[in-house]
Amino acid sequence: MNKYPDDKVLVDMFKSGENPEKTFNIIIDKYQESIYWHVRRILIDHEDANDTVQNVFIKVWKNLNSFRGESKLYTWLYRIATNEAISFLKNKRKRFLVPFADVENELSNKLETDNFFKGDEIQKKLQKAILTLPEKQRIVFNLRYFDEMKYEDISQIMNTSTGALKASYHIAAKKVEDFLKND
Repeated sequence: MNKYPDDKVLVDMFKSGENPEKTFNIIIDKYQESIYWHVRRILIDHEDANDTVQNVFIKVWKNLNSFRGESKLYTWLYRIATNEAISFLKNKRKRFLVPFADVENELSNKLETDNFFKGDEIQKKLQKAILTLPEKQRIVFNLRYFDEMKYEDISQIMNTSTGALKASYHIAAKKVEDFLKND
């Protein structure tokens, strides 16, 4: 049995205004780890991911009252997290005036020196392969492969058709496979 209330119940509890802090803490407890790992797979660096996740939940706190329920709460959270991670990378590129590929190389190098990365060599090689993908393909691949998310949910997060996502995932998986074979 799930120890957390249903998302709709949580949103209704938050909006009722009775104890929004307690309800928000339940939402954080329920989703913080999965949001952290989603952001971490995009940003690689633990500290950057931690800071970004804090920003995600600040945005959620500020905007939860206006959440209309047109999507699932968790897809809304993932969309905010995805946008925050992409914004973080864009700001990093602007700050250091570096092209996309150089940021990806930096992320790949960080993977080598990251004290928080607990994976073995195979996992490290997989992460490096994923970092060779264009940003959108990388996010789609991560959501489908690691989070085992349905295409329909990814579609809401990425604001893209399921057909385009399936094609993007297939291309990304092929690129990853080719990288792993040729590395």
